Amino acid sequence: MTIVQTALDERPAALEAIDIVKSFDGVHALRGVTFDVRPGEIHALLGENGAGKSTLIKVVTGLYAPDSGRIRRGGEDHQFSSVRDARRAGVVALYQELSVVPTISVAENILLGEHMPTRAGVVDGRALVKTAKAQLERLHQKIPTRKLGMDLSPVQQTMVSLARALAADARVLILDEPTASLTDTEIRDMFEVLRSLRDEGVAIVYVSHRLEEVFELCDRLTIMRNGQTIITKDVADTNIDEVISTMVGRAPESLYPDRGTATTDVVLDVANLDGRRVKDVSFTAYAGEVLGIGGLAGSGRSELLRILAGAQRHRGGVITIGGETLPARPAVGRVLDAGIALVPEERRSQGVMLGASIQDNIALANIASVSRGGLVSGGQIAKIAKRGMADLQIKARSTRQPVGELSGGNQQKVVLAKMLARRPKVLLMDEPTRGIDVGTKAEIYRLIRELAAGGTAVIAVSSELPELIGMSDRILIMHEGAVSGVVPAEGADDELLLSYAYGRSERS
Repeated sequence: MTIVQTALDERPAALEAIDIVKSFDGVHALRGVTFDVRPGEIHALLGENGAGKSTLIKVVTGLYAPDSGRIRRGGEDHQFSSVRDARRAGVVALYQELSVVPTISVAENILLGEHMPTRAGVVDGRALVKTAKAQLERLHQKIPTRKLGMDLSPVQQTMVSLARALAADARVLILDEPTASLTDTEIRDMFEVLRSLRDEGVAIVYVSHRLEEVFELCDRLTIMRNGQTIITKDVADTNIDEVISTMVGRAPESLYPDRGTATTDVVLDVANLDGRRVKDVSFTAYAGEVLGIGGLAGSGRSELLRILAGAQRHRGGVITIGGETLPARPAVGRVLDAGIALVPEERRSQGVMLGASIQDNIALANIASVSRGGLVSGGQIAKIAKRGMADLQIKARSTRQPVGELSGGNQQKVVLAKMLARRPKVLLMDEPTRGIDVGTKAEIYRLIRELAAGGTAVIAVSSELPELIGMSDRILIMHEGAVSGVVPAEGADDELLLSYAYGRSERS
């Protein structure tokens, strides 16, 4: 049953889902879900992976037919038999994996489909460009209309997708993790665009795991759990801790496991390391320790991990792993064999092959252990894949399911599984919980601590200060490529970490 706690508002809903039920093979994905978004509102839809958010979106956009329940658009009942039906009614969803066609122009992407202007059966190029420019100006964008889709930046792809939706006269926009690949500056620019669309009366459903964004941007929020709507509230009447507790059914402080696994045995020693951005970086990491690395964007955090993993050459300095000094220009394979493994920030493009199965992804990083006499053993592949799925609690139909069909959190677990199968001495993790729901974050933190308890040194970069403090034993902060401070995580706070991130050795 949904608990509704929101200010009185007499405006008719732009879109309503009423008592929606949806099952797959006898398993309930939605259990009487009720949700609405109003004209001129940005409404956050929140919940862990598996809460039912994606299924609800697919029902209200015509991709799935509900088993029961009603969908109302502008106060009238609708039965969307396809995505095209929903688009014609003004309901459009933009997903995290944007559908910009790489080989056609921006103008063609915006007017793609039934809205392409023609004259005597031929595309009217002048009208095409004029209409596309009008939609981009509506979004305050100056993207060249003749530019190819493949040449667009992530934020430009997002804006082109938005322009396409507006060209179709969308009155309800559903955005799925729209800022996942954007910088802080691009996110601010996008928020201004979304606010201007809200002012025009467009209803926006905003799906995001970044709760700070929700509290900055959204008017109301709805939280789902286990296929049900749990609560709908004005954003102004709640806070992040309450949202987290409602999403996962427990207090936020319980997300992080206890510390206390660090030893005094040095596993990794880095001395005077120099790179393109990194300057004279020195530190040690200990067996059983979680060393968090923080700093502002561009501070050199990710470059440091790439150098340690052998993915980027360093210009000077010494890296010693388990008492063995690595050569000046080691290849990734050499570093992996020495015991250093990297879980990259961009898991979809760098960490996994989306079209390949779980077991094939894991096997590719562990060829030596699944081969005998030059022949790959299918039995060994299945064995380590099943072990990885069990140890990391990967939710999938089988080890043969393509990774691209999994949730973001389970994709991240596949990346972890293939690296953990190598039993690394040092595990490098770049933004290990980016784009992952709160409940799965707690699982990742548990896994990190279990690895540390087994003697692995875990070095994790994070942009989230509470995460750095909660998951780490020590925290190393970088500023303009150099180490500006190293502090114990216990007793640290956001103010202290920010003072080091801005290059100040003491609090102001």
